[in-house]
Amino acid sequence: MSAPDTGRSILAGLIGHGVGPSMTPPMHELEGSRHGMRYIYRTIEFAGGEHSLAELEQLLEMAQRLGFNGLNITFPAKQNIMPLLDDLGPSAAMIGAVNTVVFDDDGAATGHNTDVTGFKASIDGALAQTPCGQVVLVGAGGAGSAVAHALVMRGVESLHVVDVDAQKCATLAASVHAAHGFSVSQATPEQLPDLLAQADGVVNATPFGMAHHPGAPFNPDLLQPRHWVADVVYRPVNTALLLAAQTRGCLTISGLGMAMHQAADAFEIFTGETADRPAMLQDLNALIEAESLPPRAALHR
Repeated sequence: MSAPDTGRSILAGLIGHGVGPSMTPPMHELEGSRHGMRYIYRTIEFAGGEHSLAELEQLLEMAQRLGFNGLNITFPAKQNIMPLLDDLGPSAAMIGAVNTVVFDDDGAATGHNTDVTGFKASIDGALAQTPCGQVVLVGAGGAGSAVAHALVMRGVESLHVVDVDAQKCATLAASVHAAHGFSVSQATPEQLPDLLAQADGVVNATPFGMAHHPGAPFNPDLLQPRHWVADVVYRPVNTALLLAAQTRGCLTISGLGMAMHQAADAFEIFTGETADRPAMLQDLNALIEAESLPPRAALHR
């Protein structure tokens, strides 16, 4: 039975580069339908580049004028949009990046970061009462920053961040220390064998594993059965890293949980309603399954 029509209309959007195939719009619209809302979610292409700040400011102003309730923000605008906003929520101020913007009744724009809350909720669900222990984080970009803060918020014993870009590692470490007073160790990929020999868990926060970045971020032979292994990539759900970890008897945590929880958090920010997270996860699984089917089969599901 469908939900009763509440009479509420929600208009939201996603700004970023290559956002056309994103599963965020149908996830939000399906959840809105469950709440009886007329929920419209649109993608807005933004490639960045020269004059990108002026273009981003125009997009933000246009969204306000058109009556958008909120926007999700992805690459390459998560940091560039910050000075254009009227206020930052605690998560965005802590991370130094915004992935969710909500407009109040007066049109003021406040930025939030649901990547950090989304990853923490995913790890909480997967590990339950098990401590994080000593963790190696591979990737110090935007996703890596959110993961690092989430791990520290969950009480990680020690955290080693690995990236080929030493400056990114330093920036991430400074951000975590400023927010939590926690010291993050910085390392290079060449140090991974020694780090993983001592670690309890490892997180991939790089693009490796995506369709256009095939493979694993490091040699999976370094994994041991005692490791828990998490990936922020969710398309495909079973990345090369997770498949290799499963064959070695590791506990694996796919990117599905983070993807669902960050979308659910954004939905709640936009609407003030409580998201049905199990239903949203079912939606996401169904969307990914349909994506892998031949076009005719997907049409008749």
